Amino acid sequence: MFNQSETVATLAIILVALGFLIWGYNRSKPYGKLGILAWLQSVVLITPWLLFFGLVALGIYINLIGVIFLLVISSGIYIYLGNRLRSEGQEAILRERAAQRLAQQEVEENREPSPPSRVETGSPRTPDLIPIPDEDLQKIKGIFGIDSFFATETISYQEGAIFKGNLRGEPEKVYEKLSNHLTQALGEKYRLFLVDSPEGKPVVIVLPSTNDPRPATLAQKNLALVLLIATLATSLEAAALLLGFDWFSDLGRYNEALPISAGLWFILAAHEGGHWLFARRHNLRLSVPYLLPSWQIGCFGSITRFESLIPHRSALFDVAIAGPALGGIISFLMLITGLLLSHPGSLFKIPTEFFQGSVLVGTLAKVVLGSALEASIIDVHPLTMIGWLGLVITALNLMPAGQLDGGRVIQAIYGRKTARRTTIATLIILGLVAIFSPGNPIPLYWGILILFLQRDLERPTLNELTEPDDTRAALGLLALFLMLATLVPLSPSLAIRLGIGA
Repeated sequence: MFNQSETVATLAIILVALGFLIWGYNRSKPYGKLGILAWLQSVVLITPWLLFFGLVALGIYINLIGVIFLLVISSGIYIYLGNRLRSEGQEAILRERAAQRLAQQEVEENREPSPPSRVETGSPRTPDLIPIPDEDLQKIKGIFGIDSFFATETISYQEGAIFKGNLRGEPEKVYEKLSNHLTQALGEKYRLFLVDSPEGKPVVIVLPSTNDPRPATLAQKNLALVLLIATLATSLEAAALLLGFDWFSDLGRYNEALPISAGLWFILAAHEGGHWLFARRHNLRLSVPYLLPSWQIGCFGSITRFESLIPHRSALFDVAIAGPALGGIISFLMLITGLLLSHPGSLFKIPTEFFQGSVLVGTLAKVVLGSALEASIIDVHPLTMIGWLGLVITALNLMPAGQLDGGRVIQAIYGRKTARRTTIATLIILGLVAIFSPGNPIPLYWGILILFLQRDLERPTLNELTEPDDTRAALGLLALFLMLATLVPLSPSLAIRLGIGA
């Protein structure tokens, strides 16, 4: 039976899941049939995993064929709903949003007592001088119009200016029109951002292109090279420790550790390759990766910066999720293959309690290995360990904080305000885990890393108003769910009930 703490935890997970479903339904309902179809896609994508872990929590587990069957069925339904959504016309969602915005703006404008003659740039309320030369400023003002963005006030901002006013169309089309007009008027001298103000109203920000992200300096590239060499060493050491010896004490045995280290590097390369592939698709430049060497697992992933402005939130999402998706899929396949190939006499002998360290890995191991996990020691294939390490690296980088992949996903889907809150929440959770688990240095390491290097959000995209579609939102939610399933351990009593550990 469940003890009190597990009952509370189970109820909390159920309530959170129901809360997300209700929130998603309420968010989609205003868009009618199209919104409900998009919401159902999110539900179908996540339901197999919720069902799988829910059955495991009840002490019921299904075999690998059953898991694959669930995933195939859900994928088929997901594709069917996607076809229905496209056939109904996704453009209707954008038109409805634009109509709602225009209606709201017309109501606000009708309430304003000030006549148009009082609307002018350089309002007396903003006596600060605009840092943009007057000739350029007049050209910039000329790009606005009543059919795109009706500017009512200009105020100084950093090295450029903020233009407050009323949005007169769908954000994506308005941004494209304004950006093209700005380029025609002043070339590549300035950049235009369409964002929400702190009051929640659309504003245009124009900044000189000298503020664009800069390529990595020679010193930064040298740092990346040093970290690369250090990570080569720590990956070999981590592999050697798994094999039961200290590579630094016996460098000649590198060939024994090399296969496992190479498997880990393959996952890291896939992760970075995913980022690079989608960055190239959106014509974005990325910096060289700054690898994070680790004595515990060889490498904690890498820090990668954008070296160009991001056009919209969908591009930010695509680049952020592509790395964990590709690296995670390869790690998952390695893990499953390793479990299937495991047999008495396999290379690694590990305590079965080791599988209690992850809900995802433990439950998958139980599905594949079955009663073999009831022994105190189990033999596993090397691919099991490589895949496991890859999943941990992927999950750590998906934590919803700052400029980590997970933080970028949250910022892309839910906006900067929510991303700030999840960053603070992540730091608090890491701090609590570090306090109550002093024997595990990883939470403290990541808390310090985020606090000093990664806590800042990614800079705003050029068009912050156009949100990613619901398919991206569903994929992001699934990625965050699998991140938790990878990092959260099984409780000892639940693990024993499932037959994981002696």
